[in-house]
Amino acid sequence: MVIPFPSYGFQLATSPTAGNSVSTPTKAADLSKPIIFATSGLGGCLGWAFVHPANTLAVRMNLASMSGKPFSFPKMIQESGWMGLYDGISAGVLRQVFYATSRFGLFETFRDKLHEYRGKTDFGARIVVGATTGGIAAYLSCPMEVAVVRMSNDSTLPMEERRNYKNVFDTASRVIKEEGPLAFWRGSNPFVIRAMMVGVFQVATLDQFKDLYEHYLNQRRNSITNVFSAAMTSGLIYALATMPLEACKNRMASQKADKITGKLPYKTILQTLRKVSADEGFLALYNGFLPYYIRCGGHTVSMFIIVQILRDSYMQYAL
Repeated sequence: MVIPFPSYGFQLATSPTAGNSVSTPTKAADLSKPIIFATSGLGGCLGWAFVHPANTLAVRMNLASMSGKPFSFPKMIQESGWMGLYDGISAGVLRQVFYATSRFGLFETFRDKLHEYRGKTDFGARIVVGATTGGIAAYLSCPMEVAVVRMSNDSTLPMEERRNYKNVFDTASRVIKEEGPLAFWRGSNPFVIRAMMVGVFQVATLDQFKDLYEHYLNQRRNSITNVFSAAMTSGLIYALATMPLEACKNRMASQKADKITGKLPYKTILQTLRKVSADEGFLALYNGFLPYYIRCGGHTVSMFIIVQILRDSYMQYAL
């Protein structure tokens, strides 16, 4: 049978006789590479606009524990206003230009090249390609990730500690001037590893959950309900798996050097995980999980639907 692979706009032909059967993607002639990259990036940007408030909440709730202060949503709204939920959205959307475009565009490009070399595309190949392209995309977009974290959390800091960034370009120029270009990749390791894990969990589980919900809940495959349910479930899995790395990334990207010693409190992933677990308890790494999950699942759903609409519209226009 032919099963449409939901997240990346291509189809997989699978044998009905084996659960781990080899699959063959359709020819790339259906969509040109520029269209694949363009629709991936535009879908990622538009999808992010929906979930950015959840990302802001996740960042602030997670970093509140770093400063030893309880997070209060009413207090945040009182101090920053409802528009404070959109702090850093310019950096978030610009990050998607790099992250979503390269992540999904490179995935399809690498997948097709690997298929040409091996003559097949199986489950293991999709995992390897998903992890590799996820890591590459994350590394390329890490400067924008640092800007998102800082702009999203700046208004919650005490007045004397605020950096008072004006916009994403002001953030970028000040980081380079005040801390050097390498500061953009502070916290890049957990961000890259998290992106690799997201690639694995999202690619490997999304299609399977669509089948399960079709079978057990009688949902029509590829219906909005089916896609939403599968995406939110796969989003839950990779949110659970990657939240500790997200917490490490947030702390490493937002940290300041000690005024006396000049040393940074968080240096590596393992050191950050150990320090947070020892000082605050392991569950502190999951502060802000609910909005983080809404961000993961919500962005998956909205981005996929938008990307598919864009590609379907293009194919109709092209034909």
